[in-house]
Amino acid sequence: MRELRLGTFSPSVLVEVAARTGALANAGLRVVEVPASSSREQFAALIDGELDAVMTNPDNVVAYRCVPDNPLGRQEDVRILAALDRGLGLSLFAAPGITELQGGTLGVDVPGSGFAFVGYELLQRLGISYGITALGSTPRRATALLTGACTMTVLNAGNELRAEHRGARRLATVADIGPYVGAVLASTGDSLQRNGFDLRSLVGVLLRTARDIVTGRRRPELLMAAVQDRLEFDEYLARRHIAVLTSPGTGLTPTGRFRDAELKTVLELRNRHTKADLDGRAVLAHGLIDTSLLPGQ
Repeated sequence: MRELRLGTFSPSVLVEVAARTGALANAGLRVVEVPASSSREQFAALIDGELDAVMTNPDNVVAYRCVPDNPLGRQEDVRILAALDRGLGLSLFAAPGITELQGGTLGVDVPGSGFAFVGYELLQRLGISYGITALGSTPRRATALLTGACTMTVLNAGNELRAEHRGARRLATVADIGPYVGAVLASTGDSLQRNGFDLRSLVGVLLRTARDIVTGRRRPELLMAAVQDRLEFDEYLARRHIAVLTSPGTGLTPTGRFRDAELKTVLELRNRHTKADLDGRAVLAHGLIDTSLLPGQ
């Protein structure tokens, strides 16, 4: 059994289902998920070879490949291998019991990250002024929102349902901005050289598993158990999360393809909320997206 170390922010139901069905084992893979406290930490580990691949927001890959003043201060050969989902419920939330939002604090991973840009954009459209506090990964921000450490934050991947269930108020969603990819599988050129066969196998397993979930080919009880165990949800929240996973607008992307309109949204958000001037054609020519491991390539 060959081991891949996979950096994640939130526990992945996709990986859990792939493991439970034997799809990973049948491909000769053992995936070890390594939770990250921030995108900076995750990409430092990926670039240093401590991780073989990551599940991350596509803007992070843009930053560490194309933007000189990224949080690590250096550009590296990081690549998007496959699009995994369209946000998984990515939304802007207000803390429980908070009615006055003007001048509140927006909790972000780091100020120059993809989910932060989503938050800035949605707050701007709502006409809400805000300050910023860096709190790290999505699960950490969910806890911060519920304990009063921030007034607002952007949540997804089950964290939004847990927060909403405990009284957080959904203010807007990423769908209000445009087509969006919330998570991608990414790696480095060095890791592709070392682990190309295994990464190709991983891409295939994840996309087949996504297809089976979206089309209902996985037994409902298996999917329910995977969600409940991985996210520690009761049946009500598990059913809600399954609806998010299988939704064409918010859920899993079985083809792994990153559509032009989705990339445009990611780049426009960075351009509007930083001094960047990124062009989609130039970014693609720079090698941001590597489709060589997708099925049919």
